[in-house]
Amino acid sequence: MKRKIAAALCVVGLGVVTARAQQPRLTIYNQNFAVVRVAVPLDLKAGLNRIRLSDVTAYLEPDSVILRDPTGQYPLRILEQNYRADPVTQGSMLQRYEGKTINFLAVQDGHTQIISGKIIRSGYVPPGPPYNPYQPGYTMQPQIPLGARQPIIEVNGQLRFSLPGQPLFPALAEGSILKPILSWVIQSPNAGHVNAQLSYITGGMDWDATYNVIEPRQGKTLALVGWVTMHNNSGMTFHNAQVDLMAGTLHKLPPQPYGYAGGVPGGIPGGLMAGPQPSLVTQQPFDEYHLYTLHRAVTLRNQETKQIEFIHASGIRFRRYYVYDGVYIPPNQYNGWNMDMIRQNRDYGTESTHQVRVIRSFADTAANHLGLPLPAGRLRFYRENSGGNLEFLGEARVQHTAANDRVRAYTGNAYDLSGDRRRTNYVIDTFRHTLDESFEIRLRSHKPQPVEVRVIEHLYRGRTWQILQHSDPFVKQSSQIIEFRVQVPANGEKTLTYTVHYTW
Repeated sequence: MKRKIAAALCVVGLGVVTARAQQPRLTIYNQNFAVVRVAVPLDLKAGLNRIRLSDVTAYLEPDSVILRDPTGQYPLRILEQNYRADPVTQGSMLQRYEGKTINFLAVQDGHTQIISGKIIRSGYVPPGPPYNPYQPGYTMQPQIPLGARQPIIEVNGQLRFSLPGQPLFPALAEGSILKPILSWVIQSPNAGHVNAQLSYITGGMDWDATYNVIEPRQGKTLALVGWVTMHNNSGMTFHNAQVDLMAGTLHKLPPQPYGYAGGVPGGIPGGLMAGPQPSLVTQQPFDEYHLYTLHRAVTLRNQETKQIEFIHASGIRFRRYYVYDGVYIPPNQYNGWNMDMIRQNRDYGTESTHQVRVIRSFADTAANHLGLPLPAGRLRFYRENSGGNLEFLGEARVQHTAANDRVRAYTGNAYDLSGDRRRTNYVIDTFRHTLDESFEIRLRSHKPQPVEVRVIEHLYRGRTWQILQHSDPFVKQSSQIIEFRVQVPANGEKTLTYTVHYTW
């Protein structure tokens, strides 16, 4: 045991000990941050202890650090904490050697030579704070003239506005670090060994879900493979980490801008149409969110994207239906309008669109071979053609879906269906506070078989309304939305009409 501790701790300076983090465990949130937990063995002496830990990320939030004895038996009092995330670079070394003479390795006509030069100005501009500009306490960095970024080197009494060659530094400058460092001054009441746990929040880590769905040429069942895609841009590699993935939307200040949060295409393995496969990920509810746990430890390298399959299911019954939502409101044209302005503008809502949307939907239930919470992500649909090859049908971004809920995805517009929407009457009586408005909606189909189209109408003139006339049955979807389900004949058309009466 003593030999193991000695390997984990080594003296690097007067009274300063470097600790080695062990056994990383990550909880990655799909809001571009993560909670890192690592075991840190500490061999403390009575009194003040200066500890330095170099196994931390480049986007650690210093005020989120918690260092504790998980057993609660050993009190750890941190008197001072320091975090540095400015690893040494050529530019920073030039800055540290300003006013000094160093050697430069120059290549001319295929020959190398050593040139001595005095660094008058390094041209190095330190990067600004890595945190979000909306973070409290953030200050904008002053604009630095481009000329100040040019190095000035004195060679043989003459000034050069460029480096004469590759700089050769005699040694690391004092205070230089090779990677981010977290250091503490810890007050310990007595000497002893403690297996401390370090927890902190870091930016630069994210995860997303991707679902690949296959429709057969015939039939009404789907096969689905779901992937979790993890992105590590934290500046640190985590070896053999236990990983949890938190799904949900929680309040986090400030929002972290690091990393890439877009979906990364997942592969479609062979044998997709086979029966259920054992999952590599399990989930459980956690507070108001859902926690997904990877069954095996993984290594997440810096600047790496890693994918793990977490759903593999087949025999999923689905529905494909058509929706015509014909009203078109030009974006930003009516910003700031109130209800009276909308009512009295006879042209509001008279522009229309002709596209009929294709919606694919399936129930997330155990009876439908699913029945587990689905984290938000990209849903891609494929279908087998006559040759048995997969063709891409469209994709949609789906939100977090609870178990026993329904997934609905807009995958494109129908090629052989179109619609027209026009207003046929508009009468407003501002004295009696009434308004009557009539519409005609014409649906056309070039399909060889009859289809049903769901027509969505928005009653945007007011919240108190009554349908006075309608050619087809409708259902009330919400306080200002009604839906008609219209049967359109093969290679034909269907026209529906209705009149709405508003009062206010």
